[in-house]
Amino acid sequence: MLEIILFTSLWLLIQVTLPSTIALMSGAVNLSYLAGPRDKAIDNMPISAERAKRAAANLLESLPVFFTLALLSVMMNAQTVELAAIWLGLRIAYLFIYLSGITHLRTIVWIASAVCLILMALELV
Repeated sequence: MLEIILFTSLWLLIQVTLPSTIALMSGAVNLSYLAGPRDKAIDNMPISAERAKRAAANLLESLPVFFTLALLSVMMNAQTVELAAIWLGLRIAYLFIYLSGITHLRTIVWIASAVCLILMALELV
C-alpha cells in the first residue's frame, strides 16, 4: 500500500503542475508570470490547460478520502491494495479522458473511482 500512496502523491504533483506546464508550453504564459503572484487572469489559456485545472481540482476533492482509507487500511491490515491501485489507475485515466473531452466516459470513470473508495471503506468495517 505504501507504494500506491507514494505514487498517488507523485500523481498529485504531476496533475497540479500540468495546467501551468500546458500554459507555458503553449505560450499563453511565460516564466515571469508563473514565478509571480498570478494576479491577472490569463486571456488566452488553452482549453487543455483549463481542463487539466478542473481535473486537478476534482482529484483534490477525492484525495482526502483516499488517503484516509489507505492509511486506515495500513493500520488495520486490511486488504485494499488492489482497490487502491485500481482507484489510482482510474484517476490517471480520468485526466487523459478529461483532456480528450470524452464526456460520458469521463463520468463512468469517475463513478468507478468512487466505487473503489466505497469498496475500500467497506473492507474496513
